[in-house]
Amino acid sequence: MIIKAVKFRRDGFYSQPFVFGGEGEAEKFDKNVRYRGSLQNYLIDTGDEVILVDTGLPAGTPEEVPDENSPLYTGKDICSYMEAFAALGYQPEQVTKILLTHKHADHSGELKSFPDAKIYVNKDEVSADELQGIDNIVPVEFTDGAYYNFPASQKISEGIYLIKAKGHTNGNSIIIVENNGLFYMIHGDITYIDEALYEDKLSVVFDDLTAARETQNLIREFIRNHPTVYCGTHTPQGYENLEANRVMDLDNPVPTVLAEIDFSAQQASGKYVCSICGYVYDPAEHDGVAFEDLPDDWTCPRCKQPKEKFNRA
Repeated sequence: MIIKAVKFRRDGFYSQPFVFGGEGEAEKFDKNVRYRGSLQNYLIDTGDEVILVDTGLPAGTPEEVPDENSPLYTGKDICSYMEAFAALGYQPEQVTKILLTHKHADHSGELKSFPDAKIYVNKDEVSADELQGIDNIVPVEFTDGAYYNFPASQKISEGIYLIKAKGHTNGNSIIIVENNGLFYMIHGDITYIDEALYEDKLSVVFDDLTAARETQNLIREFIRNHPTVYCGTHTPQGYENLEANRVMDLDNPVPTVLAEIDFSAQQASGKYVCSICGYVYDPAEHDGVAFEDLPDDWTCPRCKQPKEKFNRA
C-alpha cells in the first residue's frame, strides 16, 4: 500500500489566535505568530484500488491576498487539484472510492471530476450545499462499531477505516490506514497545524465545540497508544510526516518553523475568498456592492463564518 500527498497550494499561514483560540482563549495569543500553511489532500494506492481522501479546491478558485490582519491564508497555487492528481501518474477513471472528511470546498471541490468513484460521506453531511447534484455519494452510517477507542467506524477496505469525528463540522470524519505496523491518520481540519495537537488547542472554526473537544481527546488518546503518522491538510507538516513515516510523539514536538510572508508583494482584484470553505464573493455578482460595504454582521452564505475569515483575492 502506498499513500501519497496531492499538493496544490503552498506558502500559506495560520495565525496563533486562529489555531489555538477555539475555547475562548484567542485574546491570549499573538496574531503576529504565523505557522506554515499549505493545501494538500491524499491518495491511497492499495495495489487493487486507488482511493482518494478529499478532492481539493474547485478549478479556478482565486488565490487570496492576505494582509497583516488576516487570521489565515491558504497559500499560493502550485497548480490545480486535478493537475496535482495527474502529476502523481493517475487518471480519474482509476479512482474507485473517495473518502470525504467533510463538506468544505477545499476538501470537496473536485468531486464531480470522478463520476465513476463511490464517494463515502458521513450521512450527516450529505445535505450540504457543496454536495448537491452529485449522484455517486454513499451515505455512511458507521455500522461497524468501535475502532479501538473511537466509538463509531466504517471499514472501507482492508486496513482502511472511516471514523466518525464530529466537531469541525457536524458530519466530520477522519480516515485511518493501517500499513506496515503504523496507523496513518488522515484528517481534514481536526487541527490546522500539528502544534495545536501537541498543545491540545482547538481552532476557532467548528460547528460543535463540545464535539470538537471530545474528538480531539479521542485522537490524542489514540496517538498515545498507537504508532500514528498524523497527516493534515493545511500544513506542510502533513506531507512531511507522511514522507518521513514520522510517528507523532505528543511529549516531544517536532520543532516549529514559522511562516515567512511578504505582504507588500500582493495585489487584489476586488473579490474576496472565504478561507474556511472557499466561497468567492464577487461584487459583480452582488449588484456591485463592495465586500467592505457589507454589514459588519454579514456572514459567509455557505459556511456562516464572519467577514474576518475572508481574504482579498
